[in-house]
Amino acid sequence: MTSTYKSNDISMADILRDIDQGNIQLPDFQRGWVWDTDRIRALIASISNSYPIGALMFLEYNGSSIRFKHRPFTGSNVDCSPDTLVLDGQQRLTSIYCAMYCREAVPTQTQKHKDVKRFYYMDIEKCLSGIDRIDSIISVPEDKIIKEDFGRRIVLDLSTREKEFESHMFPLNIVFDNYACSMWMNDYQRYYHYDRDILERYAQFNAAVLIPMQSYKVPVITLRKNIPKEAVCQVFENVNTGGVSLTVFELVTASFAVDNFDLRKDWEHRCENMCEQVNLLSTVSNTDFLTAVTLVSRYYNYKSGGMAVSCKKRDVLDLKLRDYRKYADDLMHGFIQTGNFLREQRIFCKRDLPYTTQLIPLSVLFAVLKNRTLDSTVRRKLVRWYWCGVFGEMYGSANETRFANDVTGVMEWLDGGLEPNTVSRAGFDPERLLSMQNRLSAAYKGVMALILQSGAVDFVSGRPMDFSTFLEENIDIHHIFPKSYCMKEGYEKSKWNSIVNKTPLTAHSNRIIGGNKPSVYLKALENAGHVSKDDLTKYVETHHISMADLQEDEFNGFFQKRANALLDLISASMGKSIPSLDLSHSDNAVVSLS
Repeated sequence: MTSTYKSNDISMADILRDIDQGNIQLPDFQRGWVWDTDRIRALIASISNSYPIGALMFLEYNGSSIRFKHRPFTGSNVDCSPDTLVLDGQQRLTSIYCAMYCREAVPTQTQKHKDVKRFYYMDIEKCLSGIDRIDSIISVPEDKIIKEDFGRRIVLDLSTREKEFESHMFPLNIVFDNYACSMWMNDYQRYYHYDRDILERYAQFNAAVLIPMQSYKVPVITLRKNIPKEAVCQVFENVNTGGVSLTVFELVTASFAVDNFDLRKDWEHRCENMCEQVNLLSTVSNTDFLTAVTLVSRYYNYKSGGMAVSCKKRDVLDLKLRDYRKYADDLMHGFIQTGNFLREQRIFCKRDLPYTTQLIPLSVLFAVLKNRTLDSTVRRKLVRWYWCGVFGEMYGSANETRFANDVTGVMEWLDGGLEPNTVSRAGFDPERLLSMQNRLSAAYKGVMALILQSGAVDFVSGRPMDFSTFLEENIDIHHIFPKSYCMKEGYEKSKWNSIVNKTPLTAHSNRIIGGNKPSVYLKALENAGHVSKDDLTKYVETHHISMADLQEDEFNGFFQKRANALLDLISASMGKSIPSLDLSHSDNAVVSLS
């Protein structure tokens, strides 16, 4: 097997020369240069002491099948195609190139993040005195004059070559230019009339500092041009654990930019459009969208006799710009239709969305089916598939294979084939109700949506809990038998804190309920809300709650009946038979909360 990389030590002088000539550049997905002036000084000190500064990682680019938009280093104005791209080492190399090779002032920052421009010098006398090397490295403003007392007093002036000589300050931006170094040395010695002490001191400085810097080498790992694109992504993430991780979206953005297509701008426009129509879609990431486009592209290819549908990282990275342009509009509309579909299921906000990941195959199905989704038979099957995914808790782990299988499986099912895996394998254990204690569970969120969907209304006003009411009345999930009352009565937490004892209520109704037992708060609801007893009974029972049990403060009877009512809702949504919950053995059961 051919190796995907090579490793060897390379002269820093050669690297800087290649950066200056444009042979080495940066891929466009690399973040901007951010090092402050003190970090630059510390880096220079390490090189001057021949200390290691860490390995670099390059990627062979010229002639490679991998295509990324590239850009020159800060300080370089070349306009050419590179032979090599830097995957790891951008910050270090940019700092070295700007401070020790470029002739212009280095654009950097102070520790307080104020933008400044600096030149860097090495104090020859301090270098030879034995003090910490970093203390011999001086940064000066762009005019090369350091002032104090609000600019009234000049502390150091290096604005001319003669003043550099006078202060014994060697300009570090010529250190890798042998000719410039020689000319500076000649002029420096001439300035002091070839004084023997000056000649000797400079010779010591040259031997102890300049020559080691000029011959400095750094270990470089170079990825060969035959490496797959997904490996580039993985390698970048591995070596940048302390920085900004590289996403699939950024890699594809760099690939599309080669053809002058701004994927980031295109996505921002689409995301804004989607969120304006359905706020819930703010959960959709740029990588989710690319994954969905890849699924659609691969599905049509599969239907034409191509390879099986797949949307793993390598597949998304192989997405072609022509396919993105061809299917992106369909996917955007597919996501918008998905958002409207979720509203129909009474899922109104991202907090209550069972699975963000399930939006990907669902949106692909809407994009492929188009107007077929208006067919009631098709719609019913999509609804059933969706709830099987939620209550079967199928989308809680790595999902790329499930995305692909569900897209092809649902499409075949709609055309008369067998049920897709997510439908055929989904099941629901009745005792799962007891462990559904908070919003971390997708099934928990799903039950709340089914309660709303089945016609639940506000206890006081009788208003349906639709989208407008949900937003206006600040609807949230609250205990039916209040927490403080249940704790006082000594009921099992696995019961009173489970989904069975919770329901969506308006903030107004919940304030009236407070911590009172049901028989008390029902009277308070009647009095405060001007609601008749008969109407209150109807309103409460829309939540699948036994009014008689509430009036009698009969927790166990209420719990058993409501648990089975919720199981009936789940059973209907999944199109599967689910047995009743048997609580005869669960009084002392230890239940895992999730």
